[in-house]
Amino acid sequence: MTAVNAGLSDVAVSPFAPPGGGLLHGEVRLAWLGRCSTQEQQDPRQSLLRQFERCRSALPEAWAVVCHFYDVESGRLALDQRGRGESVERFDVPVPRDGGIQDLLTEAANPGRRFDAVICESTARVARRMFESLSVERALEQAGVPLFAWNEPIKIGGGRAQQILQRRINQSVAEYEVFNALEASWGGLCLHVREGWNIGKPPYGYTARRYRHPNPVKAAKGQTKSRLEPDGARAHTVTQIAHWRHHDGLGYAAIVDRLNANPALFPPPVPPGGAARARGAWGKSAVADLLRNPKYTGYQVFNRRARRSRSGAHNARDLWVWSPQPVHEPLIPKWIYDALTARSQAGQGSRAGNTINTHPQTNRTYVLRGMLLHACNRRMFGKHRKGITYYCCQPEANNRGRPDTYAGHPKTTYIREDLLLDALAAFYTDHVLRPHQPDLLAAALERAQRRNATHRQGERDRLHLLLNDVARRQHNLLQQAQNCPADDPYATALRHTYNDLEDQRVNALGALRTLGTATSAKSADTLAKLLDALPYLARHLADAPEHLQRRLFETTQLTVRLHTDSDDISFHITLPEQHHPTSTSAALTDTTPCS
Repeated sequence: MTAVNAGLSDVAVSPFAPPGGGLLHGEVRLAWLGRCSTQEQQDPRQSLLRQFERCRSALPEAWAVVCHFYDVESGRLALDQRGRGESVERFDVPVPRDGGIQDLLTEAANPGRRFDAVICESTARVARRMFESLSVERALEQAGVPLFAWNEPIKIGGGRAQQILQRRINQSVAEYEVFNALEASWGGLCLHVREGWNIGKPPYGYTARRYRHPNPVKAAKGQTKSRLEPDGARAHTVTQIAHWRHHDGLGYAAIVDRLNANPALFPPPVPPGGAARARGAWGKSAVADLLRNPKYTGYQVFNRRARRSRSGAHNARDLWVWSPQPVHEPLIPKWIYDALTARSQAGQGSRAGNTINTHPQTNRTYVLRGMLLHACNRRMFGKHRKGITYYCCQPEANNRGRPDTYAGHPKTTYIREDLLLDALAAFYTDHVLRPHQPDLLAAALERAQRRNATHRQGERDRLHLLLNDVARRQHNLLQQAQNCPADDPYATALRHTYNDLEDQRVNALGALRTLGTATSAKSADTLAKLLDALPYLARHLADAPEHLQRRLFETTQLTVRLHTDSDDISFHITLPEQHHPTSTSAALTDTTPCS
């Protein structure tokens, strides 16, 4: 075979030499290259067998396939990612495998390779995209190895122009078919979502309600479509988490502690891997992911992640596909979701709360940290110089090397903290801590206590009825199991049912213990002291300790905005909403001249 290898080297040297010039005489050893995508609706085993048989049937006499390289993977992968999967091992392909496409290219570059040429069913089996297909063809050509295809004439003499034209047409058609199929599939998925159908596993808090597929052919095969419906206690948990986050301003850690304190009332999520991977408890990442999911607003949303093209990376929000209107029951109101999203984006990259930074040189806190916004929508940061505390906006410090960012913005904008606190004291005194406010608050607290007591009593009655029903059903099961042998399948089923009822009984008892009792005398005394302190607080808010000021500002969700087109600052607060159906919330905004 020395003469054959010499002829192949001539092919690599001259682009005008006939392909396989050294293959005109003698026995020729071939490597078969195959590929089948698991995305296609075909059996990889049958597809690879068909490709191999077609290639072998087209060979001239004295040509023989001596080694086999094939993969089961998408032909749209980049060349450096090809041949690295293990999907092929899942299929019983009765063709000996010498490796994948990477192994083929490695051996082709070796002078002691076992083959003289490569054959495939079509260049689409080499790669679906033209760039990768040409890269493989060029790599083989540089190694002196011709590439033949079953759907092209195998010419070993004469000109190459016609053969190259036909191959390039085939490669272009292969790439066109890929993009055409992707666009058609994408259009179908978008229409599917806009009509309100769910894709994938229902998120926590929802369950999938199955519907007969509207296509009669697919319906005959048992295929269905699904819409989302609330899932009992889990749906209540989602709503409660959003309320804690938005109305109470709780952080993820505090929310997780509340959830894990009562797993019967707030069932922990189960990961995609099933119960075997479940922690049986809530985590901060689970809470964060839940609050970021727009499906809880009642809209159907798709394409939040590029699961195939970029390995699950998050897509920009303008690439998401939304249904035109809500299509299932919302668990989080859209306005709360938007507010939480805006708050999360504004605080991205910053720690929560107002505690001392862990940096060893940090020695102070700033009472308005994270609440003060400049007109450019950047958060202002605190500085302390010569005994005076300022809040600054200095975009250049965070955008070095990008002078066009925030063009026209002043180099540095300052505002004094003591002036802000005096203005805030007047604002809260006029709008929140008014002279008649204690009477209004006392009446509101009394109403809230009555509602809570009624709600708790109704929940106790429901749990007692459940306990009585469980006890009755357990008694009936014990009577049925008395005369059954221990190894009887019916007795085994009765035991399983009894154990399930026992779990329900234990959970109900736990829920009863967590209900607690009505407001104690100590709590009532604390409320009375709070009401008595309100007039004093209204007069001395600016002199209150920093941690109390901070708590008031966080409870009322204070936002301060500095305007550049005038010497004004705007205060915006949201009075906390008690989480009861008859309660309301109010938002107050005031604009104060800044001196």
